[in-house]
Amino acid sequence: MQSQLQRNHETYEAFPDILPQASISPPVAVRKVEHQENQFSRLAPEMTGEVQGTTLSFGNMHRYGTLCANYLKARRKVFIDDKGWDLPQTEGMEFDQYDTPQSRWVVIHEYGRVLAGMRLLPTTARCGQYTYMLKDAQEGLLDNIPRDILFFDAPVRPDIWEATRLFLAPSVGAKRRLIIQTILLEHMAAAAREMGASAVIGIVPAVFHRWMKRIRMSATPVGPAMTIDGDKIQAALMIVAKREER
Repeated sequence: MQSQLQRNHETYEAFPDILPQASISPPVAVRKVEHQENQFSRLAPEMTGEVQGTTLSFGNMHRYGTLCANYLKARRKVFIDDKGWDLPQTEGMEFDQYDTPQSRWVVIHEYGRVLAGMRLLPTTARCGQYTYMLKDAQEGLLDNIPRDILFFDAPVRPDIWEATRLFLAPSVGAKRRLIIQTILLEHMAAAAREMGASAVIGIVPAVFHRWMKRIRMSATPVGPAMTIDGDKIQAALMIVAKREER
């Protein structure tokens, strides 16, 4: 009888049979959400009308004023002030060893105010002794993430990127949270595709099946459910490649 590890490994090697994300135009540096041209047309315009998504990089962040600094300040608020994580910070901004020129940062904002964000890093990345978070955890380089976070060896492939530091700002009200979560993951999928990725791997809430279904997306578990810093989490893989027309 196959072990659970073998079954999950084979599922990964073949890529899970999950629905790719809805067709989304690749994001330009800043793209306003147009209700008539994407799936957000079903949502109340007053909830999304001025929301914008920006994919920041070291090469383009100078074009957007203080947006990068505001994004890192929002991360500090969520992960250091609210969650109490012990992370590097300076001048009110949170950062770590994975914020390098190899990274991209997806920022959802409105009138300059950061509503949500996440970091994307290729699984081929390397900076000194570090690669990317899940791989480094598996190799015992990170004290706060168990080595058995994945069912299989962490992938090193140019078509798989890792998503980390996913957050919604505390200022996002309950009525808008689902909408902003949806917009964030839509932009993540589009940004990842633009960089040649077919899949995104990362740590998500352990209830992600229900959560992803609510925002009309899907993912498959690639690691055991566990509790870290009081949060119930699980590693998951999401296919972002567009389905080929038949």
